[in-house]
Amino acid sequence: MMWAVWWVWIVMGFALGVLEVLAPGFIFLGFAIGAVATGLLVAIGISGSLPMLLLIFALLSFVAWLGLRRVFGRLNRQVKLWDRDVNDN
Repeated sequence: MMWAVWWVWIVMGFALGVLEVLAPGFIFLGFAIGAVATGLLVAIGISGSLPMLLLIFALLSFVAWLGLRRVFGRLNRQVKLWDRDVNDN
């Protein structure tokens, strides 16, 4: 029943946030946001079985990933070509 405790989700979210700082790119940030959001939902009284909470976590992580992608943009896989120097007038 550890998954039904709200602070476990919050701690997992913060752990994923620390892992995001250590890993390059936005790999774990969506999962961290999803875990914290799931913890907040469990804290206000929304609970269920483990599969239900994992589904909520997955959906919230996906929504967070979509939001992060919208805010920070997609990776173009293109090299930025600078045709003008900052010091040029």
